[in-house]
Amino acid sequence: MKHNQWLLPIVLGSTALPFSTLAETSDSAGPENETLETITVEGRKTNLIGDAISASEGIVGQEEISIRPLLRTGEVLELVPGMVVTQHSGTGKANQYFLRGFNLDHGTDFSTFVDGMPVNMRSHGHGQGYTDLNFLIPESVERLSYKKGSYYADVGDFSGAGHAAFSTFKKVEQGQVELTLGEDNYHRFVVLNDAKIAGGDTLYAFSHTGYDGPWTDIDEDLDKTNLLLKQTYELEDGFISAAFMAYDNTWNSADQIPGRAVESGLIDELGSIDTSVGGESSRYSLSVDWQQGQWQANAYAINYDMTLWSNFTYLLDDNIDGDQFEQVDDRTIWGGSLSYKLDEIKLSNGMAMNNLVGVELRKDDVADVGLFRTKERQRLGTIRRDSVDEFSLGAYWQNSIDWNERVRTVIGLRHDYYDFDVRDRVGNGATSTNINNVNLAANSGETDDSQTSLKANVIYSFNDAWEGYLSYGQGFHSNDARGTTIRIDPSNGEAVDAVDPLVKSTGYELGLRGYMSELFNVSIALWQLDLDSELLFVGDAGNTEASDASERHGLELTTYYYFNETLSVDLEYAYTEAKFAGNPEGGELIPGAPKHVVQAGVNVDIDEAWFGSFRVRYFGKRPLIEDGSVYSDASFISNLRVGYRDGPLTYKVDVLNLTNSNDHDIDYFYESQLASEMNPVEDVHYHVFEPRTIRLSVNYQF
Repeated sequence: MKHNQWLLPIVLGSTALPFSTLAETSDSAGPENETLETITVEGRKTNLIGDAISASEGIVGQEEISIRPLLRTGEVLELVPGMVVTQHSGTGKANQYFLRGFNLDHGTDFSTFVDGMPVNMRSHGHGQGYTDLNFLIPESVERLSYKKGSYYADVGDFSGAGHAAFSTFKKVEQGQVELTLGEDNYHRFVVLNDAKIAGGDTLYAFSHTGYDGPWTDIDEDLDKTNLLLKQTYELEDGFISAAFMAYDNTWNSADQIPGRAVESGLIDELGSIDTSVGGESSRYSLSVDWQQGQWQANAYAINYDMTLWSNFTYLLDDNIDGDQFEQVDDRTIWGGSLSYKLDEIKLSNGMAMNNLVGVELRKDDVADVGLFRTKERQRLGTIRRDSVDEFSLGAYWQNSIDWNERVRTVIGLRHDYYDFDVRDRVGNGATSTNINNVNLAANSGETDDSQTSLKANVIYSFNDAWEGYLSYGQGFHSNDARGTTIRIDPSNGEAVDAVDPLVKSTGYELGLRGYMSELFNVSIALWQLDLDSELLFVGDAGNTEASDASERHGLELTTYYYFNETLSVDLEYAYTEAKFAGNPEGGELIPGAPKHVVQAGVNVDIDEAWFGSFRVRYFGKRPLIEDGSVYSDASFISNLRVGYRDGPLTYKVDVLNLTNSNDHDIDYFYESQLASEMNPVEDVHYHVFEPRTIRLSVNYQF
């Protein structure tokens, strides 16, 4: 098998050094509490008592990012406690995320930002809220801040389960270069440094990654290039920063496979039914961040393009040419935000009141979003093709009052307005017919919607080490614009109902946080989240699918213990109950909702020479259909990193999937049809963990 056929490489490069002191005073990274602006980035060691407004928020620094062995870039989001990051396709496709009983698909109810730019794609060709982090260079991230729940006034769309904001460095203390080599022709080169140019700090980062993968019948042929250029000028009481990011990627995919194909010997677990699927994607952005005194502003422009070929049902719909389809997304996004922190007001008892106001706008100009029937990546016909203009404007106010030395409140009010304009591109007028001979002209249209959201938090300080939280918040996610104007089903021409443009969520949380002298950091949260009845646009089919209202509640526990400078451990546990509300006809269980998630790790640093990290993740079983008759198996995976520092050089060995587990990364249950079958068969379709793989790196700092 190809996976075992490799030679020990000679390695000549590096990644960011674990436990290096690269962090500086943090700046804004998109939506987050203004009280965090002056916190020095120390990751889990950061004391949030007195600043946080819930138990479900935290900060992660580069120190913790750099020590974690990662198979894929998107796994950096697993630094959010309770978050599970999986993949059912190739390395260039957005990951699939799970959090708080959500199968978030590619990001529908969790918003993500990088340097103030939104990552979630509205009305995306593959999935609503599509969150592709492949454009990110992990070594360039100074800080990841996360806030779970819908309790924060400065976050609008995709806010039900929470949000995360990445902030890249403005400068680093030392430059570094890296070359990493591994099995299956894995190779990655990274450079990160800064320079003084034109009176400011110029940060530059570059990476290139190639990978064939362990698959038995395809080469993944990953070809990924990333670039970051960032110019920063210090101002009196602030800074201004401009950043350019570029990303380009092509890949082949080993998608999920039917269990019966493996059991019959047709393929093995690393094989494929359709060997011609894959994709290509690019992203180019320019952003500006400005912060001075009580003002903070951000502006961005993004050019994005994706082409994705998939085949999940094989010969179910077309037993001659097959069911392969192509999804296209070509768009430009521009927008920005502006906030102002009003002067502090002293109350009669000597305590303080603060107010923050802000506005945000975003415009998605989607020139082409389409779904096509293909065979071996050649188009056979159009299922649906549109252009979309989607505009949003949001305004918020947040009030914080210290009532006394123990009690403070944070109240927020937010209003969002959305405008959708969808134009059919299959044809013109009476000739607007697709491959199914369905006239789609009626699916063009305009609509708008608005949402007012209330946030309320009460914080009680027991003492300097312990703080309690009671939180309430309304949030929402937008639906695909095409679903808001749809009238005709592209597959059969039948009349269908349009979706609600904005879907409301309501969250509640009772939490407790403890922090003891940088040695022990713990948080506990009891939470509930309710979603209104919603209709969702299904990008893989080009039509709409109804779902009922839902209810989720759970418990989250996170603990971080630092024994000394040599040894630290962490444990994160999430328990969730998720169900559809009422008495739905097909059953009350929500497919893909995990009940148990456990993550744990041990970090070791000996004499500033030897270091290591060992991590495990348990992903509990999930119902795959509403009546609970089919469940996935639970999965367990472990990763190991061992390294040695020798002056400016650092040598690292990563062993990913240490135990060589063949558990499933992801599971689905649906109908498909193979070439040997006369009728469709319901089956579990899955994507297996990639087998144990070893990667070697050498780091040089200068």
